[in-house]
Parts: sequence; structure tokens; C-alpha cells
Amino acid sequence: MGRQWLLAKRLVAGLKKAKTNTKLVREITIAAKMGDADPANNARLFAAVEKAKKESVPKDAIQRAIAKGAGVGGEKLVMEHVVYEGRAPHNVPVIVEVYTDNPNRTAPEIRVLFRKGQLASSGANKFVFENVGLVEAYHPDTTLDLETAAIEAGANDVQPLTHEQEDAIPKDAAGAKFVCERTDVSIVSKWLSANGWYVITSEIGFIPKIFPELTEEQQQEVGEFLQALEENDDVHRVWAAVK
Repeated sequence: MGRQWLLAKRLVAGLKKAKTNTKLVREITIAAKMGDADPANNARLFAAVEKAKKESVPKDAIQRAIAKGAGVGGEKLVMEHVVYEGRAPHNVPVIVEVYTDNPNRTAPEIRVLFRKGQLASSGANKFVFENVGLVEAYHPDTTLDLETAAIEAGANDVQPLTHEQEDAIPKDAAGAKFVCERTDVSIVSKWLSANGWYVITSEIGFIPKIFPELTEEQQQEVGEFLQALEENDDVHRVWAAVK
């Protein structure tokens, strides 16, 4: 039985890694489609490629994803961006970003996942969130002043990030989430990269303005709901008003 359990654990780990790699490759493709195909000139693509490398995504898979997004070669990217708004259990506001090549397949899957919550009409949650630019990065020098870095980079705000919050940040490094205008994501990312920071993510996203009060049991239920959304192959990002 022990040996069978070991094989089962390896199988589950392998399936999770495959899903992670699929999402990383998709992020590379989308980033290449939305900007320059050269990571040096596209901060979002650079961050996606670096993250894929850390997860040991093969180099040829990364190159194919960039080519597909840029429309180079035989493969063309046919991907639709869909945003779902709704409520997780206990009335927690949620925004779900999806990239799919088949909306007719994805929409029923999302509706099924929301059975424990509630889907809402478009725009229903926008007042709860701020639509901003988000850049997560880390620096080897833990003595750096984050606020000074944010001002010089052109960000509006900065929040410290730890290894426990984002496993891509080394334990002995200074991590931070820089919040900026949507149009300034590339500017902030490039400044950080040029000044010794390692950019992890560079994107346009949502920051909640309010947080419903939840018990520990309710937090766990909401967490399980959000995790189920995250695991869907077509779900790109999940933004929720939880601390």
C-alpha cells in the first residue's frame, strides 16, 4: 500500500506541475501577443519567461509560445479574454479573468464552479476593486528603502512581500508589490530591472477596496472555492476581496 501511495503522490505532483506549466506557457503567449516579442522590450513577457524558467519549462516550449503570440510561424493565437464577476461564499467579491480558445466550453465550467458562490452581471464588482498596474519584484539588498524605490520607479504605492506570501521571493531578499497606474506598468518594471530588482510579475490587475470580515472557518471555505477556480485550465487570474 505504501508503494502505491508513493506512486499516487508522484502522479498528483506531476499533474499539478503540468497544469502550472500550461498556464505559464499561456501567459508567455498572451504577453507576446499584447506587446513586443522581445522580452527585453516587454516587461510582462520578461517576467513570464523568467517564471517559466524557474519552473523548468523547456526552452523550446518557451520559444514556441512567444512565436505563437507574436504570430510568427504556422501557429496563430486565437484566444478570447473574458472577465467574470461574482461572489464567493459569504458574499466575498471576486473577479475572474479567463483566456480561452473556446468560450462555449469555458462558460459552463465557470458556472459550475460558482455553484457555491454566485455569478453577477458585468460591472457588478468593479466599484469594490481598483483597476491598477501591479509589479512584484525582489532585491538581494534587504536594507533598501521600499518607499524610495517606489518613488524613483514611478509607482504610487508599495507593499512589502515575503517568501511566505510569494514563494518566488527568496527568504533572504527584500520583496515588494509596486502599485502604479495601468499605463505605467512597463515603466516601473524597466526601472526596477535596471536597478538590481528581479521582476516576478508585471501586469494589470485588481486591488480590493474593502474586505468582508470572515471567521477562520469561513476563510477556509472561501479559500477552497478560490483554489477550485484557480485550478481551471482557462482561468488566468483570480482577484478576491480577502486578506
